[in-house]
Amino acid sequence: MNGSVVMNQTPRYNLCIRLLGFLFASACTSIGPPSVPRDRVDYVNAIGTSWERETLLNIVKLRYGHAPVFLSITQVVTGYQFQGTASAGFIASTFNPVTNAFGFSGTASAEGQYTDRPTIIYAPLTGVDFLQKLMTPIPPSAMLFVLQAGYPADVIMPIALDSINSINNESRRRMRHAADPRFGRVVQLLRDLQSSEAVEVRIEQPKNASETSLITFSPGSKDPQVTAESAELRSLLNLRPGLQKFAVDYGGYLGRDDEISMMTRSMLQVMLELAAVIRVPQSEESERKVTAGLIETLGNSAQPRALLNIMSGSNIPPDSSIAVQYESRWFWIADTDIRSKSVFGAVMLLFSISDIGTKALGPLVTIPANAGG
Repeated sequence: MNGSVVMNQTPRYNLCIRLLGFLFASACTSIGPPSVPRDRVDYVNAIGTSWERETLLNIVKLRYGHAPVFLSITQVVTGYQFQGTASAGFIASTFNPVTNAFGFSGTASAEGQYTDRPTIIYAPLTGVDFLQKLMTPIPPSAMLFVLQAGYPADVIMPIALDSINSINNESRRRMRHAADPRFGRVVQLLRDLQSSEAVEVRIEQPKNASETSLITFSPGSKDPQVTAESAELRSLLNLRPGLQKFAVDYGGYLGRDDEISMMTRSMLQVMLELAAVIRVPQSEESERKVTAGLIETLGNSAQPRALLNIMSGSNIPPDSSIAVQYESRWFWIADTDIRSKSVFGAVMLLFSISDIGTKALGPLVTIPANAGG
């Protein structure tokens, strides 16, 4: 008798062996690192989009006479888990002298389970936090830093200022003051000097003294237009001609020629001003379903340029940048309206830097990711 023995190995057997090897290898491989690039971007986009929609929704609610409600995302916890199980069975028959071989058969099974359990924790903005975040005036220093960061003066100042050195900004709400014609000129001059890099913002903090916000005019410009604009701005604000640095304070104008006094708005005031320019059906204004807006306030007088355009309609348009539904109507900012998008972005930035006294931490994202072995 020939002493050789042959085992009958089938393609199915080979496939089972390879599958089992893959499961055991993947069970020992971390799925955490590959999830970081995807999750970080996805959560940033999701949180940012929801924050913009929440802000727009609260502006709309103010137009309809309802109080704003904010929910802060305080923590994001998501856990990934991959578990794999595998089993195999093998049966060997007795030796067959006819074929001179052992019979061999086997079965194998495998299954895997992928679990994603995100937990998002919200905290409503109420009480002291609500008062301090929404009703405290924006610090002039914060507004100046936004200007220094590159946001145009003609975007930030009409939103955030009520007056500068007693020169009043306009208001879109009923029973409020009209704009001083000089305000628009002051804003435009600052915008031009920004573009020419002829003004800058500084913060000084001497020892044992509180910090001071400063607007500094660049000395000795060789551009005659810059020199003329600088002189005109000083004249409008009653500033001393030869002085280069001017302290910026919050409050009413005291008539001093070495300082700039700003009456800034709170974020609630900013939202009310934006709510007044929302375009709603004329019937809703006639029926007093909404608060007084820009058209009703100014009547037949010349219409100033709106801070931003918030449209409304029964259906959401395909080109909307930010859109929310309130009751049965949609409200949106068009994706092609770059000025309105810039203004809304500035509002979001002002929200971020006006957290006066609010001690809550930002969103904490915890992502435990593991694979069961």
